[in-house]
Amino acid sequence: MKRALFALSLLAACAGGTDADLLVDAQQRFSPLPSDYTTAARPIRPDAVTLGRMLYFENRLSKNHDLSCNSCHDLAQYGVDGRRFSLGHRKQEGGRNAPTVYNAAAGLAQFWDGRAADVEAQAVGPIRNPVEMAMASDQQVIDTLASMPEYVAAFSRTFPGQSIAMALIGDAIGAFERRLVTPDRFDRFLRGDIDALTAAERTGLRTFVEVGCATCHSGAALGATSYRKAASLRPWPAGGSDLGRFEITRQEADKGVFKVPTLRNIARTAPYFHDASVATLDEAVRRMALVQHDRDLTNEQVGAIVTFLGALTGELPTNLIQQPELPKSGATTPLPDPN
Repeated sequence: MKRALFALSLLAACAGGTDADLLVDAQQRFSPLPSDYTTAARPIRPDAVTLGRMLYFENRLSKNHDLSCNSCHDLAQYGVDGRRFSLGHRKQEGGRNAPTVYNAAAGLAQFWDGRAADVEAQAVGPIRNPVEMAMASDQQVIDTLASMPEYVAAFSRTFPGQSIAMALIGDAIGAFERRLVTPDRFDRFLRGDIDALTAAERTGLRTFVEVGCATCHSGAALGATSYRKAASLRPWPAGGSDLGRFEITRQEADKGVFKVPTLRNIARTAPYFHDASVATLDEAVRRMALVQHDRDLTNEQVGAIVTFLGALTGELPTNLIQQPELPKSGATTPLPDPN
């Protein structure tokens, strides 16, 4: 009972209180981004980041040497490619919109359906996927990297005493991705600088909370830490047959359930949702309010929320995201295969 009253008091303060009240409420719901996503189980070592950055940009991890992680998750474009569905081997389209890789390590799991536990596990999935990078086997991937002496030396430095393996490829790429953090003005606000957000953005934050967006989009990433049904109170307007997390769990309750996406950099990562069915942020806000909260927002409410969401566009780590010089192919490195 006390917890419920406290929550109601925070909501009231946010809706009609001072900017100081708004800050207190926001600090209860959100937190600033960390400097990186290192954990006790996943410590970030500089040599792993260096190798992971090379592998992230490595086209020779694809069958036709024309695709890399960066193809679908372009680091210069806020970690997305701007397409409805990304194009893989032989221009095949994927089945879901490619989410941003920035701050992805904050998620409780990876992919829209949560089928990979972390960014390390996610990183190796597309390499073997026949619709994506289309490498035929783990051994083909390993042999490709082992054919280049510079990669052999890099793996030896990074993982002493271990041979090149898919798990180590994932570990290296994951270490790099754990550094892909995009601090923004909202972080400064959460640390106490009220003027880091404009008056209009603070109004948008109040509206964001009052409408109910923060129910799912909270924490440091403003999302990514829970699963939700895509449409709780109204049918999903685009229809479709994507069963979401049900395909992983086979639990009836998981039909149409997806991982809640992060809202960090959301103004730069259109189109929106797992099916990329919405092109603009205004419409995305309207849809979520309707299908999740049964609320038809006014133009003023939508505009306020979109203004706040614009403040979540962060700074790209330019020192990390330029393509590095990659090793030259060796005598036994496979040639591109367009078949």
